[in-house]
Parts: sequence; structure tokens; C-alpha cells
Amino acid sequence: MQQTDGFSFEILARAGNARAGVLHTPHGDIPTPVFMPVGTLGTVKAMTARELCTPPLDARIILGNTYHLYLRPGLDVLRAHGGLHGFAGWQRPILTDSGGYQVFSLARLGAIDDEGVTFQSHIDGTRHRLTPELSMEIQGVLGSDIAMVFDQCPPGDADDALHDLAMKRTTAWAERCQRVSRPPGQALFGIVQGGVDVERRQRHLEQLVPLDFDGYAIGGLSVGERKEDMYRVLDAFAHRMPDDKPRYLMGVGTPEDLATGVAAGVDMFDCVMPTRNARNGTLFTSQGKVNIKASKHKSDTGPLDPACPCETCATVSRAYLRHLYLAREILFNRLATLHNLVFYAETMRRLRRSILEGAEVGSRERP
Repeated sequence: MQQTDGFSFEILARAGNARAGVLHTPHGDIPTPVFMPVGTLGTVKAMTARELCTPPLDARIILGNTYHLYLRPGLDVLRAHGGLHGFAGWQRPILTDSGGYQVFSLARLGAIDDEGVTFQSHIDGTRHRLTPELSMEIQGVLGSDIAMVFDQCPPGDADDALHDLAMKRTTAWAERCQRVSRPPGQALFGIVQGGVDVERRQRHLEQLVPLDFDGYAIGGLSVGERKEDMYRVLDAFAHRMPDDKPRYLMGVGTPEDLATGVAAGVDMFDCVMPTRNARNGTLFTSQGKVNIKASKHKSDTGPLDPACPCETCATVSRAYLRHLYLAREILFNRLATLHNLVFYAETMRRLRRSILEGAEVGSRERP
């Protein structure tokens, strides 16, 4: 595959297997390693586009979801807005997943075959047929800067036969995705499957590398396998992926997971954890996780995290946050989400700074 015009990846520094670099895209540059907030339905829940762009959060890229946006609001509405950037009022880069993971995890499956997947919508039960070609068409309408190939993501307890079938289909579907015309400047990433067997992942990678994608993702982790197995795969496999292409770990994870992935050579991450945990009252701080529901915070006049530069920590107390949560005030979701996303953004900046300064990034250490 020829290099996509307007998209490139530049490595600025290394420390062990860790890399610090810059992704150049049509909608702007992205310093790496980077965490991408998840905007499933065209919105990072509780955040406006301006809040996402404003320091200290300063999100450089967000993720949109092909499956969800195809079902609602639908392609006609998205076309009328010129794509997801216009629809969401977001003018920085966007990555869209292919819809494969959501079809296999959310929808009621009707049939899976070598041509694609038939499923029932989780919204209204209507039947749909998603193929590699339709996935690429949807991502073309969305106009994302980075599109993902349509893949089959097996569950964490899949047997060898299912892993082998998923790898075979994902390779065939990746080839079909590559043949579909894309909007100018839209990069396409391949996805490596294989579960927690490192050599099986290596075999799948060897099938995908000749296709010369703009980047490569590690799929099929954080789907129920043991944490130590995920870390073992990352430590042994991530650095084997093409050195000159960005490496993306899909759907992961905790701050410790991010540090482990960066140390292993991963450049890009996404996960719903910071936003979902925020809405459920679990907040990340420099001293560990805080359960804001706990009674010990009832009269606590101090900030959530004195070391955090976010608006939440600068303006309100733990007691106030607990009050908002228990009262089910909408403002809690905004303040909590903002804080968790800033914590993740600051985590990635510290990891990047360490690499640029030549300091080795320790895996499984609190950033």
C-alpha cells in the first residue's frame, strides 16, 4: 500500500523499546505516545469540543465508533454535515474503529461468514449486514484521519481453532478494506489478532506486514484474559511490529497499562476507563484511585489531587464532588470526566518527557 498523502509518523527519541514521536495528519499533529479519549457517539461524554481542546487537557485526537454512528444518526445525517468533524464540531484528528468489536460484543449476532457479519441492532433489533467494504464506506463518510480495517475479535476464552479462523478472516478482510477507495489523507491501520499466544500473533503480523498499512494495531487484548498474560504479550510482541509505523494498543487501559505499553513500544492507546469510571465516582489521582462516594470525603475541604492542574482540582473540594455525585447533579459528570482525562493526558506527557530526556520508562510502575 502506498503511503497515504498527508499522513506520516516521525520518531524523535527512544528509551529502550519506548518511542516518542509525532503523528502528522490532515487535521493536525499528534505528539506520541498518546491517549485518545473515546467519543463513541461523536461525543466524549460530558465534554464539549472546546473543553477537550483547552489546556491542560488539550486532547489532540479522539476516537469515534463506526458501528454506533452507522446505526444512529446514520450516514445521511453525517453526509449532510460533511463527516464527523463537522457533525461534532471537532477540528482536530479523529480515529474511527471499524465496528467489528462492537458487532461481536454488543449486537445480537445472526451469522458470521467469510463475507461479513449479519447482526441485529442493539437499539431497535433491525437486521444489518456489515462487510469490510461497508465498514470502509462508513469510515469514508465519517472522514476520519485514521480508519481501521474490519476485523474479527475473538473473546478471551477462544480456543486455538477460533483464533486461527479470526486471524484468517481478519487478513482477508484487511485486504478487501485496502482495495476500497478512501477520502484523501485518510490513513488505514491493520489489526493484529492472536490472543495471548505471542508466536501466533507473530504469524498474523507476518501476514499483514506485506500489505504495508500506515500503522498497526494490537487487537484482542483486554477481552477477559489475565492481566499478566496481556503484559507478557506486550513485552514480547509490541517491539516486533514495524519500527517505522505507529503502533496502537486497542481498548487499554489503566494508567499502569499505559506505562507498560509505552515501555513495550506502543505509541497509541484508547479506553473508556477514564470517562466511564468518572461517571461512576472513581477518580484517578497521583496517590491512587479515589472512590468519591466514600463517607470519609463528606467534610473534606481539600482538592481531589493537589498535584493536578485541572479546573476541578483548582476550584472545588472532595466534599463538593461527593455532594454532586450523591445528589446526581449533572455537573459531577463534567468535573469528574475533565479531571480523569487531564490525569491521563498528564500521564502521557510525563512518559513522553521521560523518553525525550533519555530516561527508560519502567513498565508496571505508577506514572
